Formats: sequence, C-alpha cells, structure tokens
Amino acid sequence: MLSTIDGLNSFLHMKSTKSQACEAWQLLLKFFFSQRADLPTLASEFELSAAQCHILHLMEPDRPIPMGSLAEALACDASNVTGLVDRLESRGLIRRQPSAGDRRVKVLELTPAGARLRSTVLERMTKPPESLTRLPTDEQRALVKILKHLLD
Repeated sequence: MLSTIDGLNSFLHMKSTKSQACEAWQLLLKFFFSQRADLPTLASEFELSAAQCHILHLMEPDRPIPMGSLAEALACDASNVTGLVDRLESRGLIRRQPSAGDRRVKVLELTPAGARLRSTVLERMTKPPESLTRLPTDEQRALVKILKHLLD
C-alpha cells in the first residue's frame, strides 16, 4: 500500500511540476508578446522594419556573419533575408562581401553607420519595461538568475 501512495504522490508532483512549467511558459510568452508590440513603432522611428531591427540586433560590429547563418537565426528562407539585406545595404548600414574562407559564401558586416544605428536601436530595445523595473531588486535578481539558468 505504501508504494502505491508513494507512486501517486510522485505522479501528482510530476503533474504539478508540468503544470507549473506550462503556466510559466505561457506567462513568459504573454509577457514577451505584450512587449514585442512596441517594436514596430520603435523600428519606424529609425525607418526600419521590425525584421531589420532584428537583423541589426543579431549582427555585431567587426564580426561578419554569413547570410545563411542569419537566415537560420531569423528562421526564414535565405531569399527573404536577401530583400532585407538589400534595403539595409542601400541605406549604407551593412555591406555584403565574399567570405575570406569561401568566396561562394556572402558575409554581412555592419558599416560604421550601421554600428552606430545598431547601438542606438539596441539601447532603446533593451530598455526594460516599467513593469519589470517596478519589481523589487531581489525579485529582479531572482528572475535574472532563472533566465540565465534557462539559457545555459
């Protein structure tokens, strides 16, 4: 009889843990999407699309990135990336060139103007929402610790 009770308790604990994980994930998604709604407005201030902001976010100064890797990071077809890159390149924000290791591969690099705009956009994009800054410092620390753990 004891093993049946232990098994039931274990099952209930697993179900409760799974339910908590589902609720946590749903809340994270809800929070993310509630904040993401501001991105098109921010992007338009810089005459960018939300996707172009994402590209600038993914690119780092002095670290060329192959177009294929960028398409993977954006989870889209390489042909979609080409149009986005064309528009950023026409504004002088990025440059496309053959890879030093394989001339068939095109790599993208931020121009100095692109690096400056990226810095400005990231500063604005990463400004925490008021709801997050209102959390007590110990809760902010706990949240950072949890999120870092999830990303490891």
